Amino acid sequence: MLQSIKELYGKKISASDGDVGHIGDFYFNDQQWVVRYVIVETGSWLSGLSVLLSPRAFGSAHPTGDALVANLTRQQIEDSPPIESHKPVSRQYEEEYYRYYGWPSYWEGGDLWGVGGFHFLPPPYPSPDQQARVGDKSLIGEDPGLRSTRAVSGYHIQTSEGEIGHVIDFIINDENWTICQLIVETGHWFSGKEIAIPPQHVGRISYEDSNISVDMTKEAIMQAPEYHLPAAGAASDDREK
Repeated sequence: MLQSIKELYGKKISASDGDVGHIGDFYFNDQQWVVRYVIVETGSWLSGLSVLLSPRAFGSAHPTGDALVANLTRQQIEDSPPIESHKPVSRQYEEEYYRYYGWPSYWEGGDLWGVGGFHFLPPPYPSPDQQARVGDKSLIGEDPGLRSTRAVSGYHIQTSEGEIGHVIDFIINDENWTICQLIVETGHWFSGKEIAIPPQHVGRISYEDSNISVDMTKEAIMQAPEYHLPAAGAASDDREK
């Protein structure tokens, strides 16, 4: 099934033994177009601190009722490595984070979720083999290309013929957390028409200029059907039109 990122903002996050907070943002990799972390605003529980939770903590991005339920305890989340919200997520932090939970890191292996794939959820402590691999510091300092969905929302879409609108949402596959579509509002140019652009058409993201270049012409965009996210319970093939 497909899921709107915008509709997930504010959803409650629950641990196995109680509430944790609510979804404030998502970090995604802008090369593979996959969500790497859910940013959880903890409110009064942890004095307003933000914590990162990997999709490995949830499995599916499909909410249970009004909440996403993590397969972790509140204590595990409270004791996880702290993140400073004003700094980018470093590879050094990610190594510490994955070591703490005992999860295989996504940058090891040949698929989107590393060794064992996404659905492999080991117990929350590192194996001796994982402890040994963490000693390799060759990746520390490498930019993992993580971006905020809230920050990229509002970026202008640029074609070779000029600007055509701005990003208002992201649509993800709620099984593997890949971003399938960028939802673009075309503004007065198309009377506010909303269209879906697959990430394959993105050529370059300029974070300095807040725009996204795509390899689509205005004519191709004009021919695209208007986008509507189907209601919950619709067939998955209907969601991919």
